[in-house]
Amino acid sequence: MSNMLRSVATASPAASLATDTEPAGQYWSRLLGRAAVSVLSLLVFLGAWEGIIRLADISPYIVPSPSAVLVSLGEDLLNPVYWKAVGITVSEVLLGFLLGAVLGIGLGIVLALSATVDRILYPYVVALQTIPKVAIAPLMIVWFGFGLESKVLIVALTAMFPVLVNTIAGLRASEQDRLDLLKGLCASHGQTLRYVQLPNALPFIFAGLNTAIVLAVIGAIVGEFVGAREGLGVMILKANFGLDLGSVFSSLIVLSVLGVLFNALMRAIEKRVCFWSGKRR
Repeated sequence: MSNMLRSVATASPAASLATDTEPAGQYWSRLLGRAAVSVLSLLVFLGAWEGIIRLADISPYIVPSPSAVLVSLGEDLLNPVYWKAVGITVSEVLLGFLLGAVLGIGLGIVLALSATVDRILYPYVVALQTIPKVAIAPLMIVWFGFGLESKVLIVALTAMFPVLVNTIAGLRASEQDRLDLLKGLCASHGQTLRYVQLPNALPFIFAGLNTAIVLAVIGAIVGEFVGAREGLGVMILKANFGLDLGSVFSSLIVLSVLGVLFNALMRAIEKRVCFWSGKRR
């Protein structure tokens, strides 16, 4: 019985998708070409920014020049206190993201498989998501304090919804013919979920995770802005109060790099897990 169900699952178009291989030389040349275009456009943008600042003689208290931002970035990266703040923010992001992902996938499975639960709970989930996290953050600080716990919960609430929505969409996108076939084979709900619905939903779930990991960075900074003793958000507030805009911009660069790295990590995991869902080249 299990072997028959596995054959039904692996017979899906997504699982049997054949991908053409690309020669290594063409791949690396294409990759280097994209990198060169990105670097060139960045250099042009920074050069124009620096030129405008110098020609217009704009005060660094209004807009810092790229050279000033790079100096501040170098000073920050050489400061052990700054790296401790980065580590705290990364911990908040990862822990909150994992909690939000587990809640989103688990609740999404329940809502997708039960129309009654969906009708009861989904409006409340949407209502919770529409409340700005800036408004929820002070409550989290009051209930759980200024420590890591409140920031993790804020991040989890921020990251949960895209995972939840994509999980529901993926589970409901399963082909009806295969569901009917498994029903005809007397498969249980758990077997149907395992062999058809979850494999079909994985690309959808990872789409939600890719969005959630970026939103998790935003949620962590929002929580630190509202109330925290340490973290990148606190460093940004201190620099802002001291009118050190170069340090503010350097912290924004670090946050952007963290977001890109987290997103790239999720895409790499998606490639390994959903290797069969890649587009045909």
